[in-house]
Amino acid sequence: MADNDTPSDGHRGDLAGIFAEMMKLPTQIAQAAMGQMLPEQLATAVAPAITNPEDAAHWASVAARLQAMWVELQSEQALKATMPANPAQWLSELEGWYQRMPHAKPEAMQKLWEDGASLWQSLLSQTGAEQAAESPQLRHDKRFADPRWQQQPYFALVHQTYLMLAERIVALADSVEGIDPAKREQLRFATRTLVDAFSPDHFPTTNPLVIERAIETRGESLISGMEHLIADIRRGQLTHSDPEAFRVGENIAITPGKVIHETPLYQLIQYTPTTPKVMTTPLLIFPPWINRFYILDLNPKKSFVRWAVEQGVSVFIVSWKSADASMAEVIWDDYIAAQIEAIDLVRARLKVPAVHTIGYCVAGTTLAATLAVLARRGEADRVASATFFTAQVDFEKAGDLKNFIDDQQLAAIPAMAPDGYLDGRVMAATFNLLRGNDLIWSYVVKNYLLGEGYQPFDLLHWNGDVTNLPIKWHTEYLRDLYRNNRLVEPDSLSVLGTPIDLTRITTPCFIQAGREDHIAPPESVWRLTRHLHQAPWNFVLAGSGHIAGVVNPPSANKYQYWTNPGPAISLDEFISGAQEHPGSWWPCWLDWLRGQDGTQVAARGKRVPGGRGDSAIEDAPGRYVKTR
Repeated sequence: MADNDTPSDGHRGDLAGIFAEMMKLPTQIAQAAMGQMLPEQLATAVAPAITNPEDAAHWASVAARLQAMWVELQSEQALKATMPANPAQWLSELEGWYQRMPHAKPEAMQKLWEDGASLWQSLLSQTGAEQAAESPQLRHDKRFADPRWQQQPYFALVHQTYLMLAERIVALADSVEGIDPAKREQLRFATRTLVDAFSPDHFPTTNPLVIERAIETRGESLISGMEHLIADIRRGQLTHSDPEAFRVGENIAITPGKVIHETPLYQLIQYTPTTPKVMTTPLLIFPPWINRFYILDLNPKKSFVRWAVEQGVSVFIVSWKSADASMAEVIWDDYIAAQIEAIDLVRARLKVPAVHTIGYCVAGTTLAATLAVLARRGEADRVASATFFTAQVDFEKAGDLKNFIDDQQLAAIPAMAPDGYLDGRVMAATFNLLRGNDLIWSYVVKNYLLGEGYQPFDLLHWNGDVTNLPIKWHTEYLRDLYRNNRLVEPDSLSVLGTPIDLTRITTPCFIQAGREDHIAPPESVWRLTRHLHQAPWNFVLAGSGHIAGVVNPPSANKYQYWTNPGPAISLDEFISGAQEHPGSWWPCWLDWLRGQDGTQVAARGKRVPGGRGDSAIEDAPGRYVKTR
């Protein structure tokens, strides 16, 4: 055991090596799982389906096809699956890993195995599935909700043993002493991720649903699953939705508009009004550049952009360019400069003194800095209001993403971006790990093990439509904001030659957080209110998370939101006195926006992009959103 509070015995310090390996887990687990379906293991798994020579010949053919695909895959990748494909092996490895932890308690390990023995005895003494299900020792998990996990003693034993061990191993991580709080959170996150990865439903021979489907389809599900796995390995990304179902500009991102300005960093889109009059003060939306802007314009029913246009708002949105080698030197200053430039472009185009703004996620973080810069320069009146969608400025309580920003991991980032930009698939994998069971492992089971066909789902298509990030900006953002939390220290950071002090902001602010947000936790978003010393603000807590909490149109009649007009100094205090409202929070926001300036003007002239005498670069959604 090392004396520097880090796991030793070949593991790189501060868990950085383990975190690096975690990014490879989905592919490694999937390859190990599909490796179980080679001839010998396949014959054992489907033995009940082999009742005559013809069956034997058929399954031999299936095995041969799988074998050929497997050999081709291994040849392409020049590697072999290294993950243990036997439950006893991976349980042993996890046990050994925890024994190497600093200050691990031997008595905790002893209790783990004693509880296991008790559980096994309880399960083996049951005479039927119904009696077993009534045992107080049994644990319940939605991954094993199908009755087939209980109907056969072997699978009942496998999944119940796993759940018991998973529970105890996570508790072991919580009980480790002698490490600082940041390392403890890293350890907890790594533990949960590893334990989730090795769930028995991820391996064909320990998943009754996979075996049954293979027999029902006479092996075709395994062939389809292997095809899906090979395709995903080749593209370097897990597929969540039918890749052929959506086309940007054809059936998603189709709200009519024009690209009216373009720089090497962004395109500025103006949408065509659909009402005879529009609000005098236009709305300029800054989406995050870590994703495509069309999350706010998925389809006519879900589109925030279309809905806002239909409410009589002149809507503009920035479409950021996915980074390439030409953007290697781009830093945060460039994004703040772009926001200020876009604000001035809209003001000049429509001849208005100010614009309403929205900043989503990292673009909201940047918008707060932009407001502070304008306030310091005496130019705060250029922005009439600022709305923040799930945006953080105080990163003390930033959630599980903080596990990826220690010194070792920050130092490793440049090596991942030899051309000056980070491949968007790396960020996508990181975000998916935050909700591994929902966004990774359930799809490993469905896509690879069960061989199910892909379903069309616009939100998941967008989730997989990744963007690249300038490496200098990305590293500075993680170091200065996520790790060192300098944005909330007045004048600790300067951009464009101007010190940032959030307490100088005077712009009216509307702040939205998602109650179940795992990327920008609501407590973290709430903390923006603690730094707005001079600005009036309104806070709304929406149901659901980082995406569905924002993209929740009134017509869907889903979720709810909470408001509290009274004073509150913490999120808990806000919640304790909050009033719950059914449905979307969008109308609440619109009422607030109209309260800032309720005047209207005719929707003509430059309010209609591409009209008479107005040149436009191209139709919305533009080229940048299609650039890979």
